[in-house]
Amino acid sequence: MKEVQDHWFKLAKEEGYRSRAAYKLIDIDDRRRVLRRGARVLDAGAAPGSWSQVAAARIGHKGVVFAVDLTAMDGGLPENVHRLQADLREITLEDVGGEPFDAVLSDMAPKTTGDPTGDHFQSVRLCDDLLDQMPAWLRRGGNLVMKVFEGENYPALVKRAARMFEEAKGYKPRASRAESVEMFIVCTGFNGKNGRVPHQSDAILPKRRPSKGWGTPSAQD
Repeated sequence: MKEVQDHWFKLAKEEGYRSRAAYKLIDIDDRRRVLRRGARVLDAGAAPGSWSQVAAARIGHKGVVFAVDLTAMDGGLPENVHRLQADLREITLEDVGGEPFDAVLSDMAPKTTGDPTGDHFQSVRLCDDLLDQMPAWLRRGGNLVMKVFEGENYPALVKRAARMFEEAKGYKPRASRAESVEMFIVCTGFNGKNGRVPHQSDAILPKRRPSKGWGTPSAQD
């Protein structure tokens, strides 16, 4: 397992990516084609920027990526990446170009506590909050990729996404650690609906922001 992890880490260094997480998005896009040339892309929880690097290359110079995170990102990203240090809950479309996106990418995760159940529910909460924004942020026919920790409410989250998109399926990229509970829900063909139903996580957890804020991943690796 360590050799596999070292492979992606070393490859990222060799190919100029800011983290090994780049290969997760590459794998997803190779299989599902969520990014297209000339697209407008929102990278939610973008730091340190490896997903923005991949997205920028795949959409080409006529496309644009808005990379949003509570944490400041270093410069040196491709010219078609616009960095924005902000909480996603507090931005409007006018802050990110004024038009709906063709694709939304999220590698966000809550700050882990060591409690797998609590971390799972917080992860689902982040994804639900993100789905709540899709009618305003994502154009009809657009695509969404979001990370979630597997657990009790994972099936309900996938079902909600399936009500909002032509297709929504979980996928674990090759670059993910085998022991990791992370999954990526890949959603294609947004239908414009909200898809919201009450989730058990809403009943269990208080209505508050995760400790790191909405827009910052626990680590992009």
